[in-house]
Amino acid sequence: MAKLKLENIAFSSKTNEIFENTKKGLGFVPNMYIAMGANTALLDAYTHAYKSFRENAGFTPVEQEVVFLSVAYENNCEYCMAAHSFVGDMMTKVPTEVTDAIRAGEEIPDVKLAALSKLTRLLTANRGMVSQEEVDAFLSVGYDEAAVLGIIAGIGVKTLSNYSNHNTDPEVDAAFASRIWKK
Repeated sequence: MAKLKLENIAFSSKTNEIFENTKKGLGFVPNMYIAMGANTALLDAYTHAYKSFRENAGFTPVEQEVVFLSVAYENNCEYCMAAHSFVGDMMTKVPTEVTDAIRAGEEIPDVKLAALSKLTRLLTANRGMVSQEEVDAFLSVGYDEAAVLGIIAGIGVKTLSNYSNHNTDPEVDAAFASRIWKK
């Protein structure tokens, strides 16, 4: 797989502004952001889409993390699996058995979260093309059709970071090191 070196990058003022805002919120700038910052459009698009998904997709924080973890699993993104496992543990309070099941590719013990993860993985793996039966199974646990579109928004966000990480291979930050993952 290709690995970009990204040496001698001069970050734009917009990228530096995103770094500063991220540092204020998280206390540090994740290595993934530094790599993405080599192209302002990528980092700007990611941060805006991420914020919009969190605020507007209609999912609880736990459900949001299930979407992100499921996409990262399907796309085999080691960095995002570590980061979102940590976020799930420490910030959004995803039950450990849910996070660990996703990380292991196993059945999630909660029926509704299992359906969310399953449809997210199917949409990711099949580039958005799923059967009516698969959507109906998702709807049968209490989600509505708008939630399918919310999943697609989450897939878009994570695809930006997953593909960037595949090509830049950022080192997993020390903050996320306790949740390093390999498929």
